[in-house]
Amino acid sequence: MTEPLRQIPDATFAGDTGEAAPEVAAALAAWDADPTTYAEALAALQQARLLVPVVAVLGEVEIDEAGLAHDKSSDMAAVLLKGADGRLALLAFTGQESLLAWNPQARPVPVTTQTAAQAALQDGAAALVVDVAGPATFVIEGEDLEGLARGWRLARVGERSAWIRTTPE
Repeated sequence: MTEPLRQIPDATFAGDTGEAAPEVAAALAAWDADPTTYAEALAALQQARLLVPVVAVLGEVEIDEAGLAHDKSSDMAAVLLKGADGRLALLAFTGQESLLAWNPQARPVPVTTQTAAQAALQDGAAALVVDVAGPATFVIEGEDLEGLARGWRLARVGERSAWIRTTPE
């Protein structure tokens, strides 16, 4: 399912090669091997650049004299995935390689994780799914998605993690 691209700005990351940041890839690999490291993977993603895919979506169709359909217009849209439970998730990728493994025609838009989380919530998504095509698919939802979107800081509290507001709301 696709939705019109509304909230993801045309961001520029100077010198970005499109590769996944090594510390993010390592944190996600560690989480994939040991799910108790979820908070560490989330903390690594909090500071990361993500690639949100946009794809062309047919707008209007024009029928010629021979009765053949032709594209009259198209739009670029961010991709929302609909889960088996009916909830929506915005897709994001840590690097170009994982994005291309999912869809070679998708165009990457580099954004901060906070911006991706904000876009997910603004588009009515319940989750942000990172690297849906692997190597380790990471799902951010609930209070973690909200904490990222609001720019709160993730902190360790004993064996658990908690979100700390950095500015008054």
